[in-house]
Amino acid sequence: MVLAVVIFLLVIGSIIFHFASPWWFTDIAADWGLIDLTITITFIVTGIVFVLINVFLAWCVYKYRQKPGHKAVYEPENHKLEVILSVVTSIGVIAMLAPGLFVWALFVNVPDNATEYEVMGQQWQWAFRYPGADGQLGTADTQLVTESNPFGVNPEDPNGQDDKIVLGPEMHLPIDKPVKANLRSNDVLHNYTVAQFRVKMDLVPGLISYLWFEPNKVGRYDILCEELCGIGHFVMRGAVVVDSQADYDVWLAQQPTFAETQAMVAADPASGQAQYAVCASCHGVQGEGNIALNAPKLAGQSAWYTERQLNYFKTGVRGGEGDTNGQMMAPMANMLADANAVRNMAAYIESLPDVPAAPTVTGDVENGASIYNRNCAACHLDNADGTWYTDAPKLSGMSDWYFLTQLQNFRTGIRGLHSNDYYGEQMVSMATAMSGIEEYEDVAAYINTLR
Repeated sequence: MVLAVVIFLLVIGSIIFHFASPWWFTDIAADWGLIDLTITITFIVTGIVFVLINVFLAWCVYKYRQKPGHKAVYEPENHKLEVILSVVTSIGVIAMLAPGLFVWALFVNVPDNATEYEVMGQQWQWAFRYPGADGQLGTADTQLVTESNPFGVNPEDPNGQDDKIVLGPEMHLPIDKPVKANLRSNDVLHNYTVAQFRVKMDLVPGLISYLWFEPNKVGRYDILCEELCGIGHFVMRGAVVVDSQADYDVWLAQQPTFAETQAMVAADPASGQAQYAVCASCHGVQGEGNIALNAPKLAGQSAWYTERQLNYFKTGVRGGEGDTNGQMMAPMANMLADANAVRNMAAYIESLPDVPAAPTVTGDVENGASIYNRNCAACHLDNADGTWYTDAPKLSGMSDWYFLTQLQNFRTGIRGLHSNDYYGEQMVSMATAMSGIEEYEDVAAYINTLR
């Protein structure tokens, strides 16, 4: 009797939770209402089956409970019951599958007037490519991926020369226009999902998959990877901004073409050397750093990372409220007149002799090794040398005290929460995954052994 009541209450509670739950669909922002309808039909069919089966189970538990003088009858076959169950089950399965098959037929047939763009996923970031004036995307291949050509666009394909390259996790789309996304992965399985668009698809290494939709609501929406792709899977975030056609055209015109990215003049370290004189007063003539002036070691750091940080200081991404030392760097970075000056400075710093900084931090090396290999090595590499591929700077041989300061800045939100600090946001999650200063010191002590 008690079990029958519990089962019945479970059914009632489930129904109430379903209709009262705050967790439901996000507001739809694309022309895929049929997907919502399909899911609703599935809920209705499975909900009816859930209620009927569990109410029937509760009734059976009550009706055929053990009673004195009552004996169960063995009935191995019941032709009538089998026919009824087969028919009802078939109707239920058809009701769930038929709408999905109909929607899938629409999903795989892209409208002729759809604009194509490309989404590239890699651990753990997004990049995007749009066709240029010719309206065609050039070919690309992961075998062609280099630091200067991270998208792997084929330089011999004339259709790719005017392709627009977006090497950041924010993309834009025009409203009320069908678009087709070609999906590529540079390494492992990823998944391109925007909940408000109701469509998703895996990015499979070696293949080009696709999806299409028509955005119909202006706004900014999160891009998620919904395929477990490694330790940084949960921070592989991006955004898609749906614009008016005019705003979209302005944004797209500002993006560099592939040809422009390849025609960039090589940086001039000699010019950077003259500009570095101002920096040397704090960071040292050889970029060795000075802890007394809160100036970290710069020598040995990759030019791409130094360039990015200088631009962050110039644009206010770094050096905001609470970042006392960063605020001192902002006016120094703004002394660099343009992008070429920044590149020249970064190139000169990269050319300085890389003498490992003297260790100042001690800790539990064994525990630090465990934490580093679990949380950090996937991006910064086993030897802590970093790599442009995962946008991870070098850590080995650099200033360990600065490493501690930045981890605490990430943890407290001083750094990494600016809307344009795409990769700092990932570090916030990694820094907060560690318990605090003691574990930071343990990691720093372990990194010191890698120099």
